[in-house]
Amino acid sequence: MPLKTHSTSFIILAFLLMGAFVLNISLGSVTIPFKHIFSILFGSTIENSSWEYIIINYRIPKAITAMLSGAALALSGLLMQTLFRNPLAGPFVLGISSGASLGAALLIMGSSFITSYVSIAYINDISLAIAASIGSFLVLFAVVIVASKVKDTMALLIIGLMFGSITGAVVSVLSYFTQAEKLQQYVYWSFGSVGNLTWGQLSILASLTVIGILLSILCIKPLNTLLLGESYAKTMGIHLKKSRYMIILATGLLAGSVTAFAGPIAFLGLAVPHLARQIFKTTNHRVLVPAVILFGAIVLLICDTVAQLPGSESVLPINAITSIIGAPVVIWLLLRKRKMVF
Repeated sequence: MPLKTHSTSFIILAFLLMGAFVLNISLGSVTIPFKHIFSILFGSTIENSSWEYIIINYRIPKAITAMLSGAALALSGLLMQTLFRNPLAGPFVLGISSGASLGAALLIMGSSFITSYVSIAYINDISLAIAASIGSFLVLFAVVIVASKVKDTMALLIIGLMFGSITGAVVSVLSYFTQAEKLQQYVYWSFGSVGNLTWGQLSILASLTVIGILLSILCIKPLNTLLLGESYAKTMGIHLKKSRYMIILATGLLAGSVTAFAGPIAFLGLAVPHLARQIFKTTNHRVLVPAVILFGAIVLLICDTVAQLPGSESVLPINAITSIIGAPVVIWLLLRKRKMVF
């Protein structure tokens, strides 16, 4: 019933998503006519094989990566804000992003402490994704263990922030002692990018994202009851420990997989849930879960389109664009509404 009430808004968002997708794959350093882009999308062959290669093997995977990453980060931000009942909580408050960053830092910069013969050739997109995944899930595993010992949700939030501080400190130490070229490579990874995934890597990211979304859907009822406090949730028959595990696991899968494959992308997880609440004027997660998925995908597609600098070979860091474009929009929206729905 809540979805039917907002059906018009969802239809508009779906059309915006399709428009943002087409715009994203149509712009880049190589100009490709619209008619040829649509021909490729619908499976037709064109005379210029290089255009077809660019669209199929670069632009479409990049656009799909942007949609998956935006949806995953926005949804994980919603989960964390509801779990901690804190509008400033984001998908990385549990230290998951910091764990991924530590994994990448150990691979790139830690080799200096092991042997000087480790070639930088072994450090590629696949090895970075594996290292970041291991780092994020090790931190997630630690957080789950702590969650079994701690009953207070706010204490869990603080512990998650401490995990982030510890991993950040280790990365700082590695940065201080590492070689300049390896430090530069790590900094470049930390800028975030949705344009480096192959179809094989994209299938892994898509699988993890779908699992995270399905777990989030299973958590909709507990999320709605948690808005009124843990005591109320208990009276409604919600198993708090099981629900907390599910929410943390879903957040870990969503935020951890994106960080592993696309780097740490800021802003979306914090801001998009607020945009969805303000526009849909509801706190019902039956509406918010699909809303933030669509909003996140649209926002990151638009940010990636801007980051490409259409007509230029340069590509700006996606992290910079998400904050430059997104933060003023959120400020304007909150000032216009004068009251935050939460």
